Amino acid sequence: MKKLSIIIVNYNVCYFLEQTLISVKKALTGIDGEVWIVDNNSADNSVEMVKEKFPEFNLIENKVNYGFSKANNQAIRQANGEYILLLNPDTVVEEKTFEKCISFSG
Repeated sequence: MKKLSIIIVNYNVCYFLEQTLISVKKALTGIDGEVWIVDNNSADNSVEMVKEKFPEFNLIENKVNYGFSKANNQAIRQANGEYILLLNPDTVVEEKTFEKCISFSG
C-alpha cells in the first residue's frame, strides 16, 4: 500500500495539467505515492502530453466525458494509497505540501 494517492481529473486543460504535474512530481519526492490522471476525452493533446512527459503516472483515458465525480471514482477504485487526495488540474502545490499533510494526519 502506498502512503498517498493523488487523483486529478482533466478535461482540455493541457497547459495547466502539465504545470500541476510538474509541481506534484516535486512534492512527491521522498513520499511513497502514486498519481492517477483521469482524462475525460480531451481534444487538446493532454493524453499525449501525460504519456510523453509523465510516463510514471497512471493514466485513465475515457472515450467520453463522464464528468468530475464519476472520473474521480474510477481512479479511487484503483488507488492504492492510505490517503487519497483529489486535486484539480489547475493547482500548483508547494514542494512540502504533501509531506506536511501526511505528517499532520498522524
